[in-house]
Formats: sequence, C-alpha cells, structure tokens
Amino acid sequence: MRTGEPTATAALAWDGRRLRLLDQTLLPAEETWIALDDEADTAAAIARLAVRGAPNIGIAAAYGLAMAIERSPADEPLRAAADLLRGARPTAVNLAWAVDRVQAAALAAPLAQRAAVARAEAEAIHAGEDAASAAIALAGADLLAGARRILTHCNTGALACGGTGSALAVAVELAQRDAITVLACETRPLLQGARLTIWELRRAGIPHELLVDGAAAGLIRRGEVDAVIVGCDRVAANGDVANKVGTYAHALAARAAGIPFVVAGPTSTIDASIASGDEIAIEERGMDEVRHAGGALLTPADTPCRNPAFDVTPAQLVTALVTERGIAAPPTTESVTGLLSPAGSA
Repeated sequence: MRTGEPTATAALAWDGRRLRLLDQTLLPAEETWIALDDEADTAAAIARLAVRGAPNIGIAAAYGLAMAIERSPADEPLRAAADLLRGARPTAVNLAWAVDRVQAAALAAPLAQRAAVARAEAEAIHAGEDAASAAIALAGADLLAGARRILTHCNTGALACGGTGSALAVAVELAQRDAITVLACETRPLLQGARLTIWELRRAGIPHELLVDGAAAGLIRRGEVDAVIVGCDRVAANGDVANKVGTYAHALAARAAGIPFVVAGPTSTIDASIASGDEIAIEERGMDEVRHAGGALLTPADTPCRNPAFDVTPAQLVTALVTERGIAAPPTTESVTGLLSPAGSA
C-alpha cells in the first residue's frame, strides 16, 4: 500500500488498474489518499473504515476483486479473493452484492477475458451508484420540499456513496433550492457525523450545527426539526432498516413528534433474501473505541463495553424509503421488493 496525492473530489478514484481512496480515518485533520494494489489491501481498508458507507464499500470491493482477477483469473484464487472481500464487514449488503456481481461476471467469461470483464463490471457498479445518487437527491428533495431544519445521522454524502451521496445528497439538493440548516449528529462509532458530515457540509457551504447524539430527541420534541433523513446499510424485504447505531432513537422521536422520518439509499442496499430486520447481522466493534476518546482513557481499562455499530428501525417507523427507482411510502414487503424490478415502484 502506498500513499499518494488526491486524484478526485469524491472518496474513490479508479484509473483502470488501481484504486485510490481518501483515508477517512484521518479526516478532518488530514486529507490523505492511499493506493490499493490488491484484494488484501482493499479488505483491510474496508475493515478499518478507511473506506466506509454501504455503497462505497461495495464499489471498493468490486474494484478489489477486479484487481485480484487481473493477477490470478483462475477459479480457485478468484473465489478465495471474493470470500476475503465479502467477509470484510458483515452488515452492509452492498459489499456482498458487488462482490457477487463481479465474481459471477468473471466466472461466466473465458479465462483470458476475465480481467477485462471484471474491470468492466466494477466500473458499471460504480457508474450505477453515481447515477442512483443523482436520482435519490432529486426524489428526496421533492418529497421534503418545504422542510428547512433537517436532522441527519452518521455520514451519507460522497464519502459514503457514489456521486454526492444518499441522505446528504438530498440535503445538498434542498440547499440548492432554498435556505436550510442541517443538524448533524456526532454518531458513533468513530464520530463519523462530527468528523465526516461536518467536513462535507463545510465544503458545500451549507449552514449546519453539530449535535451530541443524545440531544436529538429533545430538539425534535421541542419542534426544532422539520424532518429526519438518514441513509441505510441494509433494508430487509419488509422495509426494516439497519443503519448506524442511534438511528432507531431518532425514528421513535420523529414518530412521537409527527415529523417525517425518511430513509434514502440505492436499491443495492435492499436485501430481499431476508424477511425482516431481525435477520440482519449487527457488527460489534472493539471495546477500546468506547473506553477511549482522543487517545485518553475514559474508564478503567477492563470495563466491559457494548459497541454495536448499527441498530434496526422497524418499517412501521419509516415514512418513506427513497431510492433511485422510486419511493416506497410507506415501506412494506410489496412496495420495497417492487423497487427491485427494472421499472421500480412508487
């Protein structure tokens, strides 16, 4: 793995052979781009959150597998590389979806053509996610027209997705239409809202305020939020949504206050193979992320901790699921799985 200079304004840059990505563990203090050479580099970058966000880890994994196939296109090393990448993180479905697409395309091709086919499939996945972002931004902004105070959670901009993002892309589109303020929660693990969403909002010139996660429900109750919009890492067939831990609490507060709770994400995040959110594997991260802050020990070093990276919000609390193929409002098994058809569903 090598360090390099920025080559793009998005989080990922592909030159046809190698992948560069903006190391998100160093933001906002440092903007450092790293070059990935193979599937092992890529899996490690995904696991340590150097690249993150459900769509972007799918894109990165697709390129990681393409690089592996360029080196060793035979069946056994191809499948081993796919398994390594697929296991890098457990919750976001986009990772396995992208790896499976590249693997299937390559295995269906003659051995001599597999590298070219894998590259083309990975590039198609990337282009598809970019296009999805643009469509989500427009549809979400139409849905939330008139909302001026938008609360969001975690990071769902270009650092997390293709194009300009999912939920944050909606906020960017709203800001281009009228004056808004984005209330961004800090968001564990690794304070991705404070570090990454604020970084993106500052660069976009959008008025914003940073909230501790525990303050959101009280501000919603006091009428200081017009709508909540978040991204998603996996959507079950019935519309249950896995997203960064703390999302469920925002959904409960929004329902109690009678304001919209909207989820935005590409259809690549829908997992029709699982009936409900109860089947979604929830990643548990290391205890030291809770015991420390800024390098300082906050509690005795042997304190038992729980550090789930995600929680599940039941579909009944979701006002609408906004995708590039349409809007499921409300999300039900019929409306969500209908979005997976080529024509989509509304």
